[in-house]
Order: sequence, then structure tokens, then C-alpha cells
Amino acid sequence: MSDTLFHDLPTVKYEGPTSTNELAYQFYDAERVVLGKPLKDHLRFAVAYWHSFAMTGTDPFGGSTIHRPWMEAGDPIAQAKVKADAAFELFRVLDLPFFCFHDADIAPAEETLAGTLKNLHTIADYLGEKISKSNTKLLWGTANLFSHPRFMAGASTNPDPDVFAWCAATVKNCMDVTQQLGGSNYVLWGGREGYETLLNTDMKQELEQMGRFLSLVVDYKHKIGFKGQILIEPKPKEPTSHQYDFDAATVYGFLKKFGLENEVRVNLEANHATLAGHTFEHEIATAGALGILGSLDINRGDALLGWDTDQFPNDLWTMTMAMYQVIKAGGLGVGGMNFDAKVRRQSFTPEDLVYAHVGGVDLCARAFLKAASIIEEGTYDKVITDRYAGWQTPEAQAMLTGKKTLDEIAEDALKNSIQPQPRSGRQEQVENLLARRIYS
Repeated sequence: MSDTLFHDLPTVKYEGPTSTNELAYQFYDAERVVLGKPLKDHLRFAVAYWHSFAMTGTDPFGGSTIHRPWMEAGDPIAQAKVKADAAFELFRVLDLPFFCFHDADIAPAEETLAGTLKNLHTIADYLGEKISKSNTKLLWGTANLFSHPRFMAGASTNPDPDVFAWCAATVKNCMDVTQQLGGSNYVLWGGREGYETLLNTDMKQELEQMGRFLSLVVDYKHKIGFKGQILIEPKPKEPTSHQYDFDAATVYGFLKKFGLENEVRVNLEANHATLAGHTFEHEIATAGALGILGSLDINRGDALLGWDTDQFPNDLWTMTMAMYQVIKAGGLGVGGMNFDAKVRRQSFTPEDLVYAHVGGVDLCARAFLKAASIIEEGTYDKVITDRYAGWQTPEAQAMLTGKKTLDEIAEDALKNSIQPQPRSGRQEQVENLLARRIYS
């Protein structure tokens, strides 16, 4: 392996909150035991192959500003290996446990399906060698079924059955590679699984295709003995005007329709939550309540912009409340926290990529520590428990568990002359309580 962009950068270490070293972790002490296990096992951080190594800094109004050696003209397989060398060197610098990829990130495409899949397996073998010598493993793999013009009308939802078949072959091989490389999850992101206009769309047909495709994926998971999770990543908008996987609740309804609610979970992204008109904590709380929380994509959007900006996180309040919901849901299990985030167009140096990840890692670690502390202290949880305490009485439980019918409840209400009075939600008091603990 020749020298990479990152070979001369030292490995980022934990130096504590008082450190002034900008390339050190202040809060991410990987081995620190919190709520019974090391912080690294709670957070399970991952680096996104696409944003870190495939993005060029283009936007709708300007061309490339980020130029890397593997983006130059040359043999595509050789360049993919140069990219992989650089990737694992960055993983060494950041000292994070996982990475994630799309097939198109790691291997060049050919004109034919056979040629594309051959390249995928060639680079997968190379990545396997890199993984065997690295502390960074694979969190999840996925397939890019949205960039090529063949996917302009969708992937599994495409009106052309040949596109459906192409996608099936691609996902089958990506699942094989994910299993080969020891991945813990496989993600389906329907980047164009939706419609631009209903004028030319048979929604019922497209939803049936999408449901059948997901069923085939689940069947294949069991056939090959893949022990990881199958995850859907909800996204409400962009590029289509309506995406079928709008948010966690929508995905759950879709899973219920096709009998897959016990087979598939969600990979939730912060920026997708805000595009849906939700907060990140709302989406996590929803998935936790429905029992489908699987993994997270960590980033943020820009409130002044209406698209998926995929910025690194920097808000302690919102991330602390998101981490609180993760803990209350029982954690992420074999999922993790993938930095689906990219540096800005003006941040084109290798060091910028390191600074971005260090800041994101520390923000998430600090937020998790704050959330864990809030839970361990118990004051905030007691506020919520007290608010719903009335439901713990035998009479209330009888209503909730189905022991009383509607007419019996109505009869009791009249007999007991109930007269409910408004109770304060104490929102401002709760906000003050949390602010003092988060910002202290």
C-alpha cells in the first residue's frame, strides 16, 4: 500500500474535557463504562464510505471542489483499491469501530450487470483483507438503486419489471458481500421509491412491488443464514415529491400490511426526520414504541434550506434528547450510529474530514453521557411517571386491558360522578430541568 492522504495523521485519542487539542476526543472515552457497558458498545460509531470518499463537493449550482487521488483517471479497479487504502487509513486515524457502504461507493460499475457484480466481488475480497488487519469492521452494507438513469422511475417500484429484476440481482449480491465481510445489518434505502406525480402512477401496483421485493429480501436473509438485521431507512422527500417510506410510522404500517413487522426494523436519519416535519427524537421514540428501532444515521439539516444537507451534528440539546430516547428504547443492539454526513464544499482538505468526525463523535458521546446521567438521576423520568400515575390504579387498568366494555366504562363514569379537572403539563418547568442538566 502506498502512502494515503491520511497516513501522516496520528490516531485520535481521548484526552478529556480540558484538552485543547482539536484532534483529540474530549468526551468519547471508548472504554468508559456507562449503564453497564463501555461507551463504544452503546454508540457503535461508523464512518460512511460514500460521504467520506465518494463526495466531490458538487451542489446544484457548482462543480467539484474536493479532489482525491482515487478520483483521477486510471484503471477503475486499481483506483477503487487506492480509495479502500485511504478509507482504512482514515478509520485508523479516527479509531472508530465500524464503517458502512453502498456497492457503488466501493466498486466501479460496468455497462453490464455481470461486469458490475464481478467488480463488486473483486473489491469485496480486497476489503475483506483490509478488515482482517483492521480494528474497524462493517456495520452495514446497502445498494445504490437510485443514481443511475435506469432508476429514474424507482427501483423495486419501477414500471419496468426488468429494473425490478436488476435490483433483485444487485441486492442479492450486496447481501452476500455484507455477510462475507461480517456486517451486522443490511439496509434498504428507497431513494426513488415514490412518485413524482400521481398522473402516471398506479400506487397500489407500486406498493405491491415494494412489498414483494422486501419479502424476497427477508426470505433470502434466512436462506443464507444471515444473522444481522434487515433495515429500511425512511425518507420523506427528495428526490421524489412523495416517498413511500415517509417516516417510521409509515414504514411500520407498510411492514404490518406485508406481515414483516417482526422481520424488518428501521435505520433512522436525523435529517430525514426534519424533512418529514419531525424531530430526530420523535422518530426514535416512535420506532422504540413500535418495537422497530434498529440503527441510526447521525447528521443534521439546515433549518433555512429545504433539502437533505447531511451536515455533521453540533446541537447538544437535540442530540441529548435523541440519545435519551435510544436508551429508553433499550439501545441499538447490533445497530449503530453511522455518520451519514459530509463536509462542506469549502472544506476540501483531508484534515477537514477528520475535524468533522471528531466533532460529531464528541457531540454524540457527550449527549449520551448527559442522557444517561439524566436517567440515572431519575428526576425527569419521575415527572413523566407521575403524570401518568392515574393509569396504574385498578380501575384505570381495567379500562386499558379490556376488562371493561365501553358501556361499562360509561356506566361507571356516571355512577361515580367523575369531574376531571385540567392539570398542568409543566412544560416550562421540564424545559428548565433539562436545560440545567444538559448545559451544566
